[in-house]
Amino acid sequence: MILTPKDMLTKDETWINRPDLLQHFEEIAESLPNASLRALVNNYLRQQLPKKPKREEITEAKVQTIQRYPEIIEHYIRNRENDGDQAQSVSRLKVRQTEIVFIEQVKSLVATLQTYTSFYSTQGDTYAEARERVGFLKDVIENKDGYRFFWHDGQPIRKEGDLQILYRLTWYGTSSDINREVNNGRGPADFKASRGAFDKSLVELKLASNSKLKQNLQNQVLIYQKASDATRALKVILYFTAAELEKVRSILKELKLFDSEDIILIDSRRDNKASASNV
Repeated sequence: MILTPKDMLTKDETWINRPDLLQHFEEIAESLPNASLRALVNNYLRQQLPKKPKREEITEAKVQTIQRYPEIIEHYIRNRENDGDQAQSVSRLKVRQTEIVFIEQVKSLVATLQTYTSFYSTQGDTYAEARERVGFLKDVIENKDGYRFFWHDGQPIRKEGDLQILYRLTWYGTSSDINREVNNGRGPADFKASRGAFDKSLVELKLASNSKLKQNLQNQVLIYQKASDATRALKVILYFTAAELEKVRSILKELKLFDSEDIILIDSRRDNKASASNV
């Protein structure tokens, strides 16, 4: 779930106060300092609700609205910090590291994508759009120093959740509906891009260091060979060392997926980049 206050993101174990954010959604939305933003938020929320919404539908509408307007999260964070109770128990250093990864580096990544690519003006169906966006992201990471956004203090990110958050926060300016951790009856996927009932594509982002990577890839093959609908899936694998690359290549060869167009490897090493010493 990307709807996570920065103090919660610093927890070593998963501990997300999602109910608190959703419970106080109305008062947070109404207290937004920007009148235009308040109107946009309220209007978008109403659009997500059916005429006679059930409790679950109201909750889902709030989630969709927060995903569309992440400013709500920032306002929530400020309120939580002002309250001070739980914020005082969190290391300031870890909070700062989270800010760097999830705010400053995301902004820099977005700026780089806007400057060097047409990442935010892609066309085609959801599969073509997802593939093209991943392609642009790959080019920026591998050829335009974008790998720096996945390293901090000399260490690569080690949580797939962090990678997924970074990716999701760059996915704006699209007519597609993007959801995280959807479950279509065949197991959860990291992201689903959809435009109506007949144009759906899945995107999974994995770290090469994942100990269950082979199992994950193997299951995907079985799942999508048996699937009878039009859903397609992309598997994006990020690696940080030569050893990780060899591991991935070995797995792909064993599973006969080495030439699959649905699997994209992204080289986020810094020891083979000219500017690595500046990181």
